[in-house]
Amino acid sequence: MTKQKIPTQLYIVLGLGNSGINASKLLKSEGKEVLVLENNSNKKLIDISQKLKSEGINTILLDEPLDIKNFIDWKDKIASIIVSPGIDWGHKALQELRNLNIDIKGEVELAWERLNHIPSIGITGTNGKTTVTNMLNHVLKLNNLNTDMGGNIGKALSKIALEIKYKNDQKLDWLVLELSSYQIEGSPRLSPTIGIWTTFTPDHLERHHDIETYFKIKRSLLEKSSIRIYNSDDQFLSDKRKELPEGIWVGTNQQSSYSHHPKFWIDQKGYIFEDKTKLFHRSILKIPGKHNLQNLLLVIAAAREIGVDHLSIAKSINTFKAIPHRLEYLGRIEKLNFYNDSKATNFDSSIIGLKAVPTPIILLAGGKQKKGDYHSWIEQIKKSTNGVILFGESAKDLKEAIIRSSYEGELIVKKSLEGAIEVSIEIARKTKSISILLSPACASFDQYQNYEERGDHFKKLVQKYGIIK
Repeated sequence: MTKQKIPTQLYIVLGLGNSGINASKLLKSEGKEVLVLENNSNKKLIDISQKLKSEGINTILLDEPLDIKNFIDWKDKIASIIVSPGIDWGHKALQELRNLNIDIKGEVELAWERLNHIPSIGITGTNGKTTVTNMLNHVLKLNNLNTDMGGNIGKALSKIALEIKYKNDQKLDWLVLELSSYQIEGSPRLSPTIGIWTTFTPDHLERHHDIETYFKIKRSLLEKSSIRIYNSDDQFLSDKRKELPEGIWVGTNQQSSYSHHPKFWIDQKGYIFEDKTKLFHRSILKIPGKHNLQNLLLVIAAAREIGVDHLSIAKSINTFKAIPHRLEYLGRIEKLNFYNDSKATNFDSSIIGLKAVPTPIILLAGGKQKKGDYHSWIEQIKKSTNGVILFGESAKDLKEAIIRSSYEGELIVKKSLEGAIEVSIEIARKTKSISILLSPACASFDQYQNYEERGDHFKKLVQKYGIIK
């Protein structure tokens, strides 16, 4: 009797970004047959595609929208489809593939299956998660814990899994992971040891459609976490307390403003407490803004759960510096200060920036506008600025909205960030403003690959004017 040959199973990875590249390499390292599909085509993608092919990973640049027909030739041998976070989890083609009982998972879930033996902290939230992730990783590393940081920032989780595979002698104590709603949505089995929820405001509604869906995705991470930490200062989270799994709450406001007393809090003199035990003064934190005090409390709560003593936490926090692109102080020209807040990709995040830096401000804003209510942002603009320079795809629409609010400051539209900086310096000097703040309140995808590229461009442009630290 002839033995029937078992067909080779195929793993299809969608997307040639950072997540897709590392997912394909991880699978290839395990001896899997891998095919990467990318619906765009340009020189950069062609170069990446050729490099992967030289490593034995097949790629196809479709140069067209993803469709079920792209999978028909392989549907009988597909073992799994790995989806990069930039691809809508509810995409029509993915729905049709699910109807064929084909396994579909996010890149984070693929990596998590190989990393779930390592204790982990999953950090999510509309704003604040990048700072909390970096600050907590900083504290743990300085206290002799071997950590790696990734997910939505730093390394793709698949890259961490790949590195561990080839470093058998290196044992990680903790994974510190920033997790976006896109990554959580595609990773239903992801269950961190500690889950942190920083803030919640409407965002990504162009993908999630409504705020309740967005909320449920975020909540699902905390539901699967063994230890949960929440920000009491966030009104939405505080109001939803009864709908959330039990956990540790932190807050900077005075006790009377809470319906429940947070475990970690700050008194009127600026001292941080754990229940009734005084830990240290808030002045150990060298980066500005009340929102960063909230971030600090979340970090303290997690570090204490991990077992770091309060004096060691204080010593570590004292050396923590602002992360790039989030209220990053660049320096000054004469008495004019420059701040790079390119990571402020929504209105609420930009409001935080406007409240944090010295006023009066000349604001640089614009890009690809997300769904969301801009009224509170405009009200903060009226309080904090002498002028607004708008650039990018949304500039004209935002200008009309600001005009309707009876804004009395300077209001100018420029095509590019370069033109916006030039005129902002002129207006700042004319109006005797103190700060120039890039806090776009919009995504960067109209003119840049990501917010990092936008922020780096801003820094290079500013340097031409002779900025000094």
